Amino acid sequence: MGYCLYGNDINDTTSPIEAGLGWITKFTKDFVNADALAKEKEQKPERKLVGFELDERGIPRHGYDIVDGDGSVIGVVTSGTMSPCLQKGIGMGYVPRVLAKAGTQIHIQVRKKAIPATIIKLPFYKG
Repeated sequence: MGYCLYGNDINDTTSPIEAGLGWITKFTKDFVNADALAKEKEQKPERKLVGFELDERGIPRHGYDIVDGDGSVIGVVTSGTMSPCLQKGIGMGYVPRVLAKAGTQIHIQVRKKAIPATIIKLPFYKG
């Protein structure tokens, strides 16, 4: 579905804005770090949590690097698995906001092989 798992997709170093949880971050009441989060929401975060599907056979796992076509590290996989419904590897990870658009081609570094993947709009399964 694309739900954030605390400890993997979100933790104390991520903000709800970059994790795509701005819709549950209400600024109608005062809370810790509200000013900084409001500023981040207004200016847009530098990185964004995205969902992706592998274009070839493989299983993405937590901690694997997300790389561009040249092999440069651009992000990290926060969670991933083999989807029995979709019959392909799926996952989520943080990438720079400028690369976070659905349809963008990325690669997941699985061992010594960079497997092509495509960023998708969540949820993974629309039934």
